[in-house]
Amino acid sequence: MPSVGPPTTTSPIIAVDGLSKRFSNGVLAVDDLTFAVEQGQVCGMLGPNGAGKTTTLRILLGLVRPTEGSTSLFGRRVTPSARELARVGTMIEQAAFVPYLSGMRNLRLWWEASGADWPPPGLHHALEIAGLGPAIDRRVKTYSLGMHQRLGVARSLLANPEVLVLDEPTVGLDPQEMRSIRQLLQELAREGVTVLLSSHLLAEVEEVCTHVVVMDRGRLVASGTVGELMQHAGTTAYLEVGDTARARQVLSTLAGVRSVVEAPPGLAIELDPDVTRAALVAALVHAEVQVETVMQRHRLEDVFVGLVGEETMRQ
Repeated sequence: MPSVGPPTTTSPIIAVDGLSKRFSNGVLAVDDLTFAVEQGQVCGMLGPNGAGKTTTLRILLGLVRPTEGSTSLFGRRVTPSARELARVGTMIEQAAFVPYLSGMRNLRLWWEASGADWPPPGLHHALEIAGLGPAIDRRVKTYSLGMHQRLGVARSLLANPEVLVLDEPTVGLDPQEMRSIRQLLQELAREGVTVLLSSHLLAEVEEVCTHVVVMDRGRLVASGTVGELMQHAGTTAYLEVGDTARARQVLSTLAGVRSVVEAPPGLAIELDPDVTRAALVAALVHAEVQVETVMQRHRLEDVFVGLVGEETMRQ
């Protein structure tokens, strides 16, 4: 079974083996998917909308039955009543709460609905990680979307889980709220929690995750560490210059420059790994082309588009 991490002598924490799911309407949502996540990894499931990410997570949590294949947690096959699910914190799609009750009351009702006694073992830690402060005693209907998502993460941590499974944890958030959720996930990773999250936000995965599983139309396209996937692509630089036409002419003649394409208002230059942005600037300055902006683009974006294709991204 391909693993998104280095081989170990123990079973992976999460394993998906030959997984397929065809719904009654004939849609094949997951198609012979296989990957594994080792302890302590933060693995991002990347793919365009409709790639099968949410369906895969639902099967992993025993919420949907697979057509073929299996999933396992902590080395044991997942069934709807599997004891291992108690060791997993989840947030699938947007967390639902009773809006006219406080955040704390919502947490308590959810916990007691399972028959467990209040307070849960991870309550203090969950509230500390979520960072809601006094707002935990306010009605949820007064929360921002970011606070709502933080409460969802807090709920997933009540049992001190060893694994977190999150579906699009930052969907719909503004940039500040997204940054807050990412910092929260990074803190959990430092504490040793294994995280599997789905996302179509490349910057989010690049910033938070150690490993990546790329899906398209239900199938595995690629897997590995973020660094490993990036090694298959050259560096991509973005430049804004005073004379775009002249800059394209100069840069196209340089050794190690794979392509120069317009990316209004500037240029995107794909380079061999050993070519630096400083070399581009030097060549342009020597040709008396004014350089206004120089930056490196998100390389994971380039790898992802190369794997799933421009047409899929536009669908």
